[in-house]
Amino acid sequence: MHSKRHRVFYGWWVVLTAAVGLFWGPPVTVFSFSVFLKPLMHDFHAGRAAVSLGYTLHNIAGALSAPLAGWLIDRYGARRVILPGTVVFGLILLCSRVLSGDISQLYFFYMALGLSAHGVGPIPYGTVVSHWFDRRRGLALGLTMLGIGFGAMIMPSLAQQLITRFGWRVAYAILGSAVLLISMPSVAAFLKEKPRDLGLLPDGVAPTDTARDEAGAVGLAWHDAWSSRTFWLVLCAFSLVGASVQGCLVHMAAMLTDRGATVQTAALGSSIMGVAVLIGRAVTGYLLDRFFAPRLAALFFGGAAFGIGLLWAGTATPLALVGAFLVGLGLGAEVDIIAYLMSRYFGLRSFGKLYSFGFGAFVLAGALGSLAMGAGFDLTGSYRAPLSALFISTLVATVLMTRLGPYRYQAPQPDENEPMLAHVA
Repeated sequence: MHSKRHRVFYGWWVVLTAAVGLFWGPPVTVFSFSVFLKPLMHDFHAGRAAVSLGYTLHNIAGALSAPLAGWLIDRYGARRVILPGTVVFGLILLCSRVLSGDISQLYFFYMALGLSAHGVGPIPYGTVVSHWFDRRRGLALGLTMLGIGFGAMIMPSLAQQLITRFGWRVAYAILGSAVLLISMPSVAAFLKEKPRDLGLLPDGVAPTDTARDEAGAVGLAWHDAWSSRTFWLVLCAFSLVGASVQGCLVHMAAMLTDRGATVQTAALGSSIMGVAVLIGRAVTGYLLDRFFAPRLAALFFGGAAFGIGLLWAGTATPLALVGAFLVGLGLGAEVDIIAYLMSRYFGLRSFGKLYSFGFGAFVLAGALGSLAMGAGFDLTGSYRAPLSALFISTLVATVLMTRLGPYRYQAPQPDENEPMLAHVA
């Protein structure tokens, strides 16, 4: 005899676990890089372009390895990518203690972090959450990415405090220890691959689409999605915005100190971007289930373009912080929207591969954008020239988002009165 009782659908625990894993992932190496920039320049006696090359190599390594990560996820499951990837990521951070003053070692350090980043990044976690939710996929992805948002808000100031007290090498080592002692045990204990592993269904209700392949996922085959116009429009748009928002992210602290701000105010600027990323994650996730995603993307990208325009105009520090906030909103919305668009236009059959290419393009573009910012400053003594190029790129991406057609895999409309509970035997 089976008794039924109400309890929170386990998918929301998966979301919470994924958010914890993401908190100790990209924020450690990406969102805190700007506060490491000048200490690294001082320690290695190098210019901004030379140190920014480390971040660029990190992103290139991550982008080039993203398709392999997507293939592994589709073939073996995200959990088998996340667990070893998290351990490797934490161990590499601990290796910062043994780096010498040779900048080539710094480059290898960041490349290694880039190669391991997919174990702690949005691709595997986004894949897991997309399998657990359909009708509330936007909200679930948004809440998952709050892990990056909270990390982007907290990590720059935390890293700055650690750098001030112990130096950048020990700061990275402490963060690596946190990855191994906090993130890894949480993910190992609570992250489940798919709802059917617990005898459940997506959203805790019966699926509405019965056209499933042998893996139980609806969607286009990889080669069909790859040859579609929509796929390349999405890739181009997110590449252009990725270069812009990440270029500003990496150089935000340096831009502010150049205007006379203290290092703590500059770290505050990076944290403000983090707050905006956090808001962008939550708001976008909520709205994706209710409004057409390309229109939302165009709105956020247009705001990011305006923020870059404020930075380009050389405004005073208060307005520059407003610009940082708007750029952060665009960055916060972007990762959510990439995953959501891939699932709605192409389904989940080859989601790991498709999302890895989309996210890889975003990461690679960010590498080039940050390098262009550093090189532009070294050549001209100012960020104005590269910021003008980023401003135009973001406007072009905004227009591209308006060229996408209707979804191929539309979710059923959510019931506003349905609680986030499931009947579980």
